[in-house]
Amino acid sequence: MSVRTRDTLGGRAAIVGIGATEFSKDSGRSELRLAVEAVRAALDDAGLTPGDVDGMVTFTMDTSPEITVAQAAGMGELSFFSRVHYGGGAACATIQQAALAVATGVAEVVVCYRAFNERSGRRFGSGVQQREPSAEGAALGWALPFGLLTPASWVAMAAQRYLHTYGLKPEVFGQVAVVDRKYAATNPAAYFHGRPITLAEHAASRWIAEPLRLLDCCQETDGGQALVVTSLERARDLPHPPAVIMAAAQGAGRGQEQMTSFYRDGFYRDGLTGLPEMGVVARQLWRTTGLTPADIDVAILYDHFTPFVLMQLEEFGFCAPGQAADFVAEERLPLNTHGGQLGEAYLHGMNGVAEAVRQLRGTAVNQIPRPRHTLVTAGTGVPTSGLVLGVDADAGAGS
Repeated sequence: MSVRTRDTLGGRAAIVGIGATEFSKDSGRSELRLAVEAVRAALDDAGLTPGDVDGMVTFTMDTSPEITVAQAAGMGELSFFSRVHYGGGAACATIQQAALAVATGVAEVVVCYRAFNERSGRRFGSGVQQREPSAEGAALGWALPFGLLTPASWVAMAAQRYLHTYGLKPEVFGQVAVVDRKYAATNPAAYFHGRPITLAEHAASRWIAEPLRLLDCCQETDGGQALVVTSLERARDLPHPPAVIMAAAQGAGRGQEQMTSFYRDGFYRDGLTGLPEMGVVARQLWRTTGLTPADIDVAILYDHFTPFVLMQLEEFGFCAPGQAADFVAEERLPLNTHGGQLGEAYLHGMNGVAEAVRQLRGTAVNQIPRPRHTLVTAGTGVPTSGLVLGVDADAGAGS
């Protein structure tokens, strides 16, 4: 998909299988085993076998390489394997890579996966502790000496400017946390099942990096999630209604860095109040599908930190700048119906893609009546990605 023209990928591939491990704080097993369990579960869900797979896609920052997972899962020869960079920004891009491979005949059945012990093992929220020198990492050198050591502290810079620009208080971020936890409370797979929160509880939670409180920050999770992609034609012969990949996009803004894009063009004019990388994704998704925000029935927006959910809604045009908190509070759009990463699990967004598929199948715990289009986004503050998934026109919508 070009940043300037409509692409032809839409409608040529579909997600046909989803599988996950349990989501926990201590899995008690290796990340490789988590990956294999999720992959096998996704293949079982798709009605396929390891022998059907000829492509694999995952993230960088992963300890279970594609070839190792393929071997452990009992797969045979592969004709395609790929990794996407930039942490959570890769989530929807893994599906894009798979769809590209299927659409061009490079592979027939591609598995996308992510698995880690992100709570009991390496914790991303602990921030930068050791890093090999690199040109990419040099940008962090402008932030680390001043105490900006963690993802929360990086996001806090943008969140503070957002509040200042629009004359808002930190309490507005609580709207996202409350909605996510409401859905998580009724989702048995969610870590915070049965534990909704109120705005008062959000406001009473401790500061992490002002203006972010504890309940503005996603949890840390052990677990694995996998999805299976194949052609729409083959998908129609498999057990579940396909989730058609109507559009898939990646996006990086001008002057983009990883989480610390504090000095790019527009700082003094716009004050870090938006997410230009997600704006790139939004324009591509709308251009390719011909859809508008009014056509989206469910949105699964990457929610590692609540302020960036508000900014995403504004970048996609669901509401005007500075008005997203009211948009969420009024529940004008079903948002993160699985509980999101704040409420269900932090799997770098892959569990969000699975929820979008369940909504289109009609099998979600918090099912929205007859959705036809779902929007999914990946990590924010980094080069990112997004998807529009839809029902097969010949299969009808979920109920």
